Amino acid sequence: MPRKSTRLTFAVLATGAGVFSMLQSLVAPALPTVQHALHTSQSTATWVMTAYLLSASVFTPILGRVGDLIGKKRTLVAVLLAVLAGCLVAALAPNIGVLIIARVVQGIGGALFPLSFGIIRDEFTPAEVSGSISNLSAVIAAGGGVGIVAAGPIVSALDYRWLFWIPVGVVAATVLIAARYVPESPKRAEGSVSWLGAGLLSAWLVALLLPLSQAGQWGWGSARVLGLFGTAVVLFAVWLLTESRSASPLIDLRVMRLPAVWTTNSAALLFGAGMYAIWSFLPGFVQTPTAAGYGFGATVTESGLLMLPMLIAMFLSGILGGRIEPRVGAKAQLTAGAALGALACGFLALWHDKEWQIGVVAGLFGLGIGLAFASMANLIVGSVPPEQTGAATGMNANIRTIGGSIGAALTSVLVTGRLQPSGLPYASGYTHAWTLLALFCLTAAGAALLVPVRRASRVVGPVVEQPAAAPVRVR
Repeated sequence: MPRKSTRLTFAVLATGAGVFSMLQSLVAPALPTVQHALHTSQSTATWVMTAYLLSASVFTPILGRVGDLIGKKRTLVAVLLAVLAGCLVAALAPNIGVLIIARVVQGIGGALFPLSFGIIRDEFTPAEVSGSISNLSAVIAAGGGVGIVAAGPIVSALDYRWLFWIPVGVVAATVLIAARYVPESPKRAEGSVSWLGAGLLSAWLVALLLPLSQAGQWGWGSARVLGLFGTAVVLFAVWLLTESRSASPLIDLRVMRLPAVWTTNSAALLFGAGMYAIWSFLPGFVQTPTAAGYGFGATVTESGLLMLPMLIAMFLSGILGGRIEPRVGAKAQLTAGAALGALACGFLALWHDKEWQIGVVAGLFGLGIGLAFASMANLIVGSVPPEQTGAATGMNANIRTIGGSIGAALTSVLVTGRLQPSGLPYASGYTHAWTLLALFCLTAAGAALLVPVRRASRVVGPVVEQPAAAPVRVR
Protein backbone atom coordinates (compact mmCIF):
# COMPACT_ATOMS: atom_id res chain seq x y z
CA MET A 1 0.00 0.00 0.00
CA PRO A 2 1.22 3.55 -0.67
CA ARG A 3 2.64 5.52 2.20
CA LYS A 4 3.06 9.27 2.74
CA SER A 5 1.84 11.68 0.04
CA THR A 6 2.14 10.32 -3.47
CA ARG A 7 1.71 13.86 -4.81
CA LEU A 8 4.73 15.10 -2.89
CA THR A 9 6.72 12.03 -3.90
CA PHE A 10 5.82 12.62 -7.54
CA ALA A 11 6.79 16.30 -7.29
CA VAL A 12 10.23 15.32 -5.95
CA LEU A 13 10.76 12.69 -8.65
CA ALA A 14 9.57 15.01 -11.42
CA THR A 15 11.81 17.85 -10.25
CA GLY A 16 14.93 15.70 -10.09
CA ALA A 17 14.34 13.94 -13.40
CA GLY A 18 13.27 17.18 -15.09
CA VAL A 19 16.43 19.02 -14.02
CA PHE A 20 18.64 16.21 -15.26
CA SER A 21 16.81 16.11 -18.59
CA MET A 22 17.18 19.88 -18.88
CA LEU A 23 20.93 19.65 -18.22
CA GLN A 24 21.21 17.32 -21.23
CA SER A 25 20.18 20.04 -23.68
CA LEU A 26 20.76 23.26 -21.73
CA VAL A 27 24.49 23.41 -22.39
CA ALA A 28 24.50 22.58 -26.12
CA PRO A 29 23.37 26.01 -27.39
CA ALA A 30 25.90 27.71 -25.09
CA LEU A 31 28.97 25.72 -26.18
CA PRO A 32 30.41 28.57 -28.30
CA THR A 33 30.06 30.89 -25.30
CA VAL A 34 31.74 28.35 -23.02
CA GLN A 35 34.54 27.86 -25.55
CA HIS A 36 35.24 31.61 -25.69
CA ALA A 37 34.92 32.20 -21.93
CA LEU A 38 37.29 29.37 -20.99
CA HIS A 39 39.75 30.04 -23.85
CA THR A 40 39.62 26.57 -25.34
CA SER A 41 39.17 24.98 -28.75
CA GLN A 42 35.92 23.83 -30.31
CA SER A 43 37.02 20.20 -30.25
CA THR A 44 37.79 20.42 -26.52
CA ALA A 45 34.52 22.22 -25.77
CA THR A 46 32.52 19.36 -27.32
CA TRP A 47 33.76 17.15 -24.47
CA VAL A 48 31.40 19.11 -22.22
CA MET A 49 28.60 17.22 -23.98
CA THR A 50 30.49 13.97 -24.67
CA ALA A 51 31.57 13.50 -21.03
CA TYR A 52 27.98 13.94 -19.87
CA LEU A 53 26.69 11.45 -22.42
CA LEU A 54 29.25 8.79 -21.55
CA SER A 55 28.78 9.20 -17.80
CA ALA A 56 24.99 8.98 -18.01
CA SER A 57 25.20 5.91 -20.24
CA VAL A 58 27.41 4.11 -17.75
CA PHE A 59 25.65 5.06 -14.52
CA THR A 60 22.00 4.81 -15.60
CA PRO A 61 21.65 0.99 -15.73
CA ILE A 62 24.23 0.31 -13.01
CA LEU A 63 22.66 2.56 -10.38
CA GLY A 64 19.20 1.44 -11.50
CA ARG A 65 20.27 -2.06 -10.47
CA VAL A 66 21.86 -0.77 -7.25
CA GLY A 67 18.54 0.85 -6.36
CA ASP A 68 16.73 -2.45 -6.94
CA LEU A 69 19.17 -4.10 -4.50
CA ILE A 70 19.79 -1.64 -1.66
CA GLY A 71 16.77 0.66 -1.86
CA LYS A 72 15.56 3.12 -4.45
CA LYS A 73 15.05 6.07 -2.07
CA ARG A 74 18.57 5.74 -0.62
CA THR A 75 20.08 5.56 -4.09
CA LEU A 76 17.90 8.44 -5.32
CA VAL A 77 19.16 10.78 -2.60
CA ALA A 78 22.78 9.81 -3.30
CA VAL A 79 22.29 10.46 -7.02
CA LEU A 80 20.68 13.85 -6.36
CA LEU A 81 23.65 14.78 -4.18
CA ALA A 82 25.97 13.85 -7.05
CA VAL A 83 24.01 16.07 -9.45
CA LEU A 84 24.13 18.89 -6.91
CA ALA A 85 27.89 18.54 -6.53
CA GLY A 86 28.36 18.40 -10.30
CA CYS A 87 26.33 21.56 -10.87
CA LEU A 88 28.16 23.42 -8.10
CA VAL A 89 31.61 22.48 -9.46
CA ALA A 90 30.50 23.38 -13.01
CA ALA A 91 29.28 26.80 -11.90
CA LEU A 92 32.66 27.50 -10.26
CA ALA A 93 34.87 25.75 -12.85
CA PRO A 94 37.98 27.88 -13.56
CA ASN A 95 38.91 25.99 -16.74
CA ILE A 96 37.54 23.53 -19.27
CA GLY A 97 39.12 20.50 -17.58
CA VAL A 98 37.25 21.09 -14.33
CA LEU A 99 34.03 21.73 -16.24
CA ILE A 100 34.36 18.41 -18.07
CA ILE A 101 34.93 16.60 -14.75
CA ALA A 102 31.85 18.34 -13.34
CA ARG A 103 29.82 17.12 -16.30
CA VAL A 104 30.95 13.55 -15.64
CA VAL A 105 29.64 13.89 -12.08
CA GLN A 106 26.36 15.38 -13.34
CA GLY A 107 25.96 12.39 -15.65
CA ILE A 108 25.42 10.18 -12.60
CA GLY A 109 21.97 11.74 -12.56
CA GLY A 110 20.93 9.53 -15.46
CA ALA A 111 19.97 6.99 -12.80
CA LEU A 112 17.14 9.32 -11.70
CA PHE A 113 14.99 7.95 -14.52
CA PRO A 114 14.94 4.24 -13.59
CA LEU A 115 14.91 5.00 -9.86
CA SER A 116 11.90 7.29 -10.25
CA PHE A 117 9.95 4.76 -12.32
CA GLY A 118 10.74 2.09 -9.74
CA ILE A 119 9.58 4.25 -6.82
CA ILE A 120 6.31 4.99 -8.61
CA ARG A 121 5.71 1.29 -9.20
CA ASP A 122 6.50 0.43 -5.58
CA GLU A 123 4.67 3.23 -3.80
CA PHE A 124 1.65 4.23 -5.87
CA THR A 125 -1.64 2.36 -6.12
CA PRO A 126 -2.14 0.21 -9.23
CA ALA A 127 -4.64 2.74 -10.57
CA GLU A 128 -2.08 5.55 -10.26
CA VAL A 129 0.95 3.84 -11.75
CA SER A 130 0.28 4.15 -15.47
CA GLY A 131 -0.83 7.79 -15.34
CA SER A 132 2.03 8.78 -13.03
CA ILE A 133 4.62 7.14 -15.27
CA SER A 134 3.13 8.96 -18.27
CA ASN A 135 3.19 12.27 -16.40
CA LEU A 136 6.79 11.75 -15.30
CA SER A 137 7.76 10.83 -18.85
CA ALA A 138 6.15 14.06 -20.03
CA VAL A 139 8.24 16.03 -17.55
CA ILE A 140 11.41 14.23 -18.67
CA ALA A 141 10.65 14.93 -22.32
CA ALA A 142 9.71 18.55 -21.62
CA GLY A 143 12.91 19.03 -19.60
CA GLY A 144 14.96 18.55 -22.74
CA GLY A 145 12.79 21.10 -24.51
CA VAL A 146 13.13 23.59 -21.67
CA GLY A 147 16.90 23.36 -21.98
CA ILE A 148 16.80 24.25 -25.68
CA VAL A 149 14.40 27.16 -25.13
CA ALA A 150 15.92 28.57 -21.93
CA ALA A 151 19.63 28.44 -22.77
CA GLY A 152 19.68 31.57 -24.92
CA PRO A 153 17.81 33.90 -22.54
CA ILE A 154 19.80 32.71 -19.51
CA VAL A 155 23.17 33.23 -21.22
CA SER A 156 22.10 36.60 -22.70
CA ALA A 157 20.64 38.00 -19.48
CA LEU A 158 23.10 36.52 -17.00
CA ASP A 159 26.08 34.32 -17.85
CA TYR A 160 26.67 30.73 -18.95
CA ARG A 161 27.54 29.81 -15.34
CA TRP A 162 23.91 30.43 -14.41
CA LEU A 163 23.06 27.39 -16.50
CA PHE A 164 24.45 25.53 -13.46
CA TRP A 165 23.72 27.95 -10.62
CA ILE A 166 19.97 27.73 -11.20
CA PRO A 167 19.92 23.90 -10.98
CA VAL A 168 22.06 24.11 -7.80
CA GLY A 169 19.21 25.81 -5.92
CA VAL A 170 16.52 23.53 -7.34
CA VAL A 171 18.40 20.28 -6.71
CA ALA A 172 19.44 21.33 -3.18
CA ALA A 173 15.78 21.80 -2.21
CA THR A 174 14.87 18.52 -3.91
CA VAL A 175 17.49 16.60 -1.92
CA LEU A 176 16.13 17.88 1.38
CA ILE A 177 12.53 17.04 0.52
CA ALA A 178 13.45 13.63 -0.89
CA ALA A 179 15.42 12.66 2.22
CA ARG A 180 12.53 13.67 4.46
CA TYR A 181 9.40 12.65 2.60
CA VAL A 182 10.06 10.05 -0.11
CA PRO A 183 9.39 6.61 1.44
CA GLU A 184 11.86 3.76 1.18
CA SER A 185 10.30 0.77 -0.49
CA PRO A 186 10.63 -2.57 1.31
CA LYS A 187 10.91 -4.35 -2.06
CA ARG A 188 14.43 -5.58 -2.85
CA ALA A 189 15.95 -7.68 -5.58
CA GLU A 190 17.99 -10.67 -4.46
CA GLY A 191 21.70 -11.01 -5.12
CA SER A 192 24.45 -8.41 -5.37
CA VAL A 193 25.93 -6.05 -7.91
CA SER A 194 27.91 -7.91 -10.55
CA TRP A 195 30.93 -5.62 -10.71
CA LEU A 196 32.41 -7.62 -13.55
CA GLY A 197 29.18 -7.13 -15.49
CA ALA A 198 29.16 -3.43 -14.56
CA GLY A 199 32.74 -3.01 -15.73
CA LEU A 200 32.14 -4.77 -19.02
CA LEU A 201 28.90 -2.83 -19.61
CA SER A 202 30.72 0.44 -18.97
CA ALA A 203 33.59 -0.57 -21.23
CA TRP A 204 31.53 -1.50 -24.28
CA LEU A 205 29.27 1.53 -23.91
CA VAL A 206 32.25 3.88 -23.82
CA ALA A 207 33.91 2.04 -26.72
CA LEU A 208 30.72 2.44 -28.76
CA LEU A 209 29.60 5.95 -27.85
CA LEU A 210 33.00 7.63 -27.84
CA PRO A 211 33.75 7.10 -31.55
CA LEU A 212 30.15 7.92 -32.45
CA SER A 213 30.46 11.30 -30.75
CA GLN A 214 34.00 12.07 -31.94
CA ALA A 215 34.10 10.51 -35.43
CA GLY A 216 33.43 13.87 -37.07
CA GLN A 217 36.74 15.15 -35.68
CA TRP A 218 38.77 11.95 -35.70
CA GLY A 219 37.56 10.72 -39.09
CA TRP A 220 35.29 7.75 -39.69
CA GLY A 221 38.10 5.76 -41.24
CA SER A 222 40.67 6.61 -38.57
CA ALA A 223 42.39 3.89 -36.58
CA ARG A 224 40.92 5.23 -33.33
CA VAL A 225 37.32 5.08 -34.56
CA LEU A 226 37.60 1.66 -36.21
CA GLY A 227 39.59 0.26 -33.31
CA LEU A 228 37.04 1.43 -30.75
CA PHE A 229 34.14 0.04 -32.77
CA GLY A 230 35.91 -3.32 -32.97
CA THR A 231 36.63 -3.21 -29.25
CA ALA A 232 32.96 -2.44 -28.54
CA VAL A 233 31.85 -5.52 -30.48
CA VAL A 234 34.27 -7.79 -28.62
CA LEU A 235 33.43 -6.35 -25.20
CA PHE A 236 29.70 -6.58 -25.92
CA ALA A 237 30.06 -10.27 -26.76
CA VAL A 238 32.07 -10.90 -23.58
CA TRP A 239 29.50 -8.97 -21.54
CA LEU A 240 26.65 -11.07 -22.95
CA LEU A 241 28.52 -14.27 -22.13
CA THR A 242 29.35 -13.10 -18.62
CA GLU A 243 25.82 -11.94 -17.83
CA SER A 244 24.25 -15.15 -19.17
CA ARG A 245 26.43 -17.23 -16.83
CA SER A 246 26.21 -14.99 -13.77
CA ALA A 247 24.15 -16.11 -10.78
CA SER A 248 23.41 -12.43 -10.05
CA PRO A 249 23.64 -10.57 -13.36
CA LEU A 250 23.63 -6.80 -13.56
CA ILE A 251 21.10 -6.99 -16.40
CA ASP A 252 19.00 -10.14 -16.49
CA LEU A 253 19.12 -11.11 -20.16
CA ARG A 254 16.00 -13.24 -19.77
CA VAL A 255 14.09 -10.07 -18.99
CA MET A 256 15.67 -8.29 -21.97
CA ARG A 257 14.46 -11.15 -24.21
CA LEU A 258 10.81 -10.75 -23.18
CA PRO A 259 8.84 -9.87 -26.35
CA ALA A 260 7.40 -6.66 -24.91
CA VAL A 261 10.85 -5.56 -23.72
CA TRP A 262 12.98 -6.22 -26.81
CA THR A 263 10.41 -4.78 -29.19
CA THR A 264 10.03 -1.65 -27.05
CA ASN A 265 13.80 -1.30 -26.81
CA SER A 266 14.08 -1.64 -30.60
CA ALA A 267 11.58 1.18 -31.05
CA ALA A 268 13.48 3.22 -28.43
CA LEU A 269 16.75 2.81 -30.35
CA LEU A 270 15.23 3.96 -33.64
CA PHE A 271 13.06 6.74 -32.24
CA GLY A 272 15.96 7.99 -30.14
CA ALA A 273 18.01 8.33 -33.34
CA GLY A 274 15.44 10.72 -34.76
CA MET A 275 14.67 12.61 -31.57
CA TYR A 276 18.21 13.49 -30.47
CA ALA A 277 19.25 14.41 -34.01
CA ILE A 278 16.33 16.84 -34.31
CA TRP A 279 17.23 18.36 -30.95
CA SER A 280 20.85 18.71 -32.02
CA PHE A 281 20.53 19.96 -35.61
CA LEU A 282 17.22 21.81 -36.00
CA PRO A 283 18.38 24.83 -33.90
CA GLY A 284 21.56 25.01 -36.01
CA PHE A 285 19.48 24.89 -39.18
CA VAL A 286 17.39 27.92 -38.21
CA GLN A 287 20.51 29.79 -37.01
CA THR A 288 22.17 29.41 -40.43
CA PRO A 289 22.54 32.82 -42.19
CA THR A 290 20.12 33.30 -45.08
CA ALA A 291 23.13 33.85 -47.35
CA ALA A 292 23.54 30.05 -47.36
CA GLY A 293 20.31 29.76 -49.35
CA TYR A 294 18.30 28.46 -46.41
CA GLY A 295 17.96 29.11 -42.69
CA PHE A 296 16.74 32.28 -41.01
CA GLY A 297 19.85 33.75 -39.34
CA ALA A 298 18.19 33.31 -35.94
CA THR A 299 19.96 33.99 -32.67
CA VAL A 300 20.25 31.29 -30.01
CA THR A 301 17.27 32.82 -28.21
CA GLU A 302 15.19 33.09 -31.39
CA SER A 303 15.96 29.50 -32.38
CA GLY A 304 14.89 28.40 -28.92
CA LEU A 305 11.57 30.20 -29.34
CA LEU A 306 11.03 28.40 -32.64
CA MET A 307 11.38 25.16 -30.67
CA LEU A 308 8.76 26.30 -28.14
CA PRO A 309 5.89 24.47 -29.93
CA MET A 310 7.84 21.23 -29.42
CA LEU A 311 8.17 21.88 -25.70
CA ILE A 312 4.48 22.64 -25.25
CA ALA A 313 3.32 19.75 -27.45
CA MET A 314 5.55 17.11 -25.83
CA PHE A 315 4.40 18.07 -22.34
CA LEU A 316 0.70 18.16 -23.22
CA SER A 317 0.79 14.91 -25.20
CA GLY A 318 2.70 13.19 -22.41
CA ILE A 319 0.08 14.23 -19.88
CA LEU A 320 -2.72 13.26 -22.29
CA GLY A 321 -1.05 9.91 -22.88
CA GLY A 322 -1.55 8.96 -19.26
CA ARG A 323 -5.25 9.72 -19.55
CA ILE A 324 -5.89 7.75 -22.73
CA GLU A 325 -3.55 4.81 -22.11
CA PRO A 326 -6.21 2.68 -20.35
CA ARG A 327 -8.41 3.05 -23.44
CA VAL A 328 -6.03 2.85 -26.39
CA GLY A 329 -3.06 1.02 -24.84
CA ALA A 330 0.64 1.84 -24.62
CA LYS A 331 1.42 -0.03 -27.85
CA ALA A 332 -0.90 2.20 -29.87
CA GLN A 333 0.61 5.28 -28.25
CA LEU A 334 4.17 4.23 -29.09
CA THR A 335 3.19 3.49 -32.68
CA ALA A 336 1.41 6.82 -33.02
CA GLY A 337 4.30 8.72 -31.40
CA ALA A 338 6.88 7.24 -33.76
CA ALA A 339 4.58 7.82 -36.76
CA LEU A 340 4.18 11.49 -35.81
CA GLY A 341 7.97 11.77 -35.62
CA ALA A 342 8.23 10.30 -39.13
CA LEU A 343 5.56 12.70 -40.40
CA ALA A 344 7.36 15.68 -38.87
CA CYS A 345 10.74 14.76 -40.39
CA GLY A 346 9.15 14.05 -43.77
CA PHE A 347 7.41 17.42 -43.68
CA LEU A 348 10.71 19.07 -42.79
CA ALA A 349 12.53 17.42 -45.69
CA LEU A 350 9.99 18.85 -48.14
CA TRP A 351 9.10 22.22 -46.60
CA HIS A 352 11.53 24.29 -44.54
CA ASP A 353 11.50 27.71 -46.18
CA LYS A 354 9.21 29.49 -43.72
CA GLU A 355 9.46 29.90 -39.99
CA TRP A 356 5.87 28.71 -39.51
CA GLN A 357 6.86 25.41 -41.17
CA ILE A 358 9.57 24.92 -38.53
CA GLY A 359 6.99 25.63 -35.83
CA VAL A 360 4.61 23.03 -37.28
CA VAL A 361 7.40 20.44 -37.48
CA ALA A 362 8.47 21.18 -33.91
CA GLY A 363 4.91 20.80 -32.69
CA LEU A 364 4.32 17.53 -34.54
CA PHE A 365 7.56 16.04 -33.30
CA GLY A 366 6.76 17.22 -29.78
CA LEU A 367 3.45 15.36 -29.89
CA GLY A 368 5.33 12.24 -30.97
CA ILE A 369 7.96 12.57 -28.23
CA GLY A 370 5.36 12.96 -25.50
CA LEU A 371 3.41 9.89 -26.59
CA ALA A 372 6.52 7.76 -27.19
CA PHE A 373 8.23 8.59 -23.88
CA ALA A 374 5.14 7.80 -21.84
CA SER A 375 4.37 4.56 -23.64
CA MET A 376 7.93 3.17 -23.61
CA ALA A 377 8.18 3.57 -19.85
CA ASN A 378 4.77 1.99 -19.27
CA LEU A 379 5.52 -0.95 -21.58
CA ILE A 380 8.79 -1.74 -19.80
CA VAL A 381 7.45 -1.25 -16.27
CA GLY A 382 4.38 -3.35 -17.02
CA SER A 383 6.39 -6.22 -18.49
CA VAL A 384 9.12 -6.87 -15.90
CA PRO A 385 9.03 -8.00 -12.26
CA PRO A 386 9.14 -5.18 -9.66
CA GLU A 387 12.68 -6.09 -8.56
CA GLN A 388 13.92 -5.65 -12.15
CA THR A 389 12.26 -2.27 -12.78
CA GLY A 390 15.36 -0.12 -12.22
CA ALA A 391 17.70 -2.15 -14.37
CA ALA A 392 15.17 -2.66 -17.17
CA THR A 393 14.08 0.99 -17.42
CA GLY A 394 17.72 2.05 -17.11
CA MET A 395 18.65 -0.07 -20.12
CA ASN A 396 15.68 1.33 -22.06
CA ALA A 397 16.93 4.87 -21.41
CA ASN A 398 20.43 3.78 -22.39
CA ILE A 399 19.28 2.19 -25.62
CA ARG A 400 17.44 5.40 -26.49
CA THR A 401 20.66 7.32 -25.85
CA ILE A 402 22.66 4.93 -28.03
CA GLY A 403 20.13 5.46 -30.79
CA GLY A 404 20.47 9.22 -30.30
CA SER A 405 24.23 9.00 -30.68
CA ILE A 406 23.88 6.98 -33.87
CA GLY A 407 21.30 9.38 -35.29
CA ALA A 408 23.34 12.46 -34.41
CA ALA A 409 26.52 10.94 -35.86
CA LEU A 410 24.88 9.98 -39.17
CA THR A 411 23.14 13.35 -39.39
CA SER A 412 26.47 15.08 -38.85
CA VAL A 413 28.00 13.08 -41.72
CA LEU A 414 25.19 14.10 -44.07
CA VAL A 415 25.12 17.75 -43.00
CA THR A 416 28.85 18.46 -42.77
CA GLY A 417 30.15 15.98 -45.35
CA ARG A 418 30.05 18.61 -48.11
CA LEU A 419 30.41 22.33 -47.37
CA GLN A 420 29.96 25.51 -49.36
CA PRO A 421 32.99 27.77 -49.96
CA SER A 422 31.71 29.85 -47.02
CA GLY A 423 32.11 26.81 -44.77
CA LEU A 424 28.35 26.40 -44.28
CA PRO A 425 26.56 23.12 -45.15
CA TYR A 426 24.53 22.82 -48.33
CA ALA A 427 20.75 22.68 -47.98
CA SER A 428 20.78 19.21 -49.55
CA GLY A 429 22.76 17.89 -46.58
CA TYR A 430 19.96 18.84 -44.23
CA THR A 431 17.30 17.54 -46.64
CA HIS A 432 18.99 14.14 -46.82
CA ALA A 433 19.36 14.11 -43.03
CA TRP A 434 15.68 14.88 -42.42
CA THR A 435 14.75 12.08 -44.84
CA LEU A 436 16.97 9.61 -42.98
CA LEU A 437 15.43 10.62 -39.65
CA ALA A 438 11.95 10.12 -41.10
CA LEU A 439 12.97 6.58 -42.06
CA PHE A 440 14.32 5.95 -38.55
CA CYS A 441 11.03 7.04 -36.97
CA LEU A 442 8.96 5.11 -39.49
CA THR A 443 10.95 1.95 -38.72
CA ALA A 444 10.42 2.66 -35.00
CA ALA A 445 6.67 2.66 -35.66
CA GLY A 446 7.07 -0.72 -37.37
CA ALA A 447 8.95 -2.07 -34.33
CA ALA A 448 6.17 -0.75 -32.07
CA LEU A 449 3.63 -2.76 -34.04
CA LEU A 450 5.51 -5.91 -32.99
CA VAL A 451 4.95 -5.24 -29.28
CA PRO A 452 2.69 -8.02 -27.92
CA VAL A 453 -0.85 -6.94 -27.16
CA ARG A 454 -1.32 -9.05 -24.07
CA ARG A 455 0.32 -8.17 -20.78
CA ALA A 456 3.12 -10.41 -19.50
CA SER A 457 2.01 -11.53 -16.06
CA ARG A 458 4.93 -13.67 -15.09
CA VAL A 459 8.44 -14.55 -16.16
CA VAL A 460 9.57 -18.13 -16.30
CA GLY A 461 12.50 -19.25 -14.19
CA PRO A 462 14.12 -17.64 -11.18
CA VAL A 463 12.82 -14.23 -12.26
CA VAL A 464 9.97 -13.78 -9.83
CA GLU A 465 6.27 -13.68 -10.69
CA GLN A 466 4.83 -10.18 -10.92
CA PRO A 467 2.72 -9.63 -7.80
CA ALA A 468 -0.96 -8.88 -8.07
CA ALA A 469 -0.53 -5.79 -5.91
CA ALA A 470 1.23 -3.84 -8.64
CA PRO A 471 -0.29 -4.61 -12.03
CA VAL A 472 0.23 -2.18 -14.88
CA ARG A 473 -1.91 -2.38 -17.97
CA VAL A 474 0.06 -2.87 -21.19
CA ARG A 475 -1.95 -3.29 -24.34
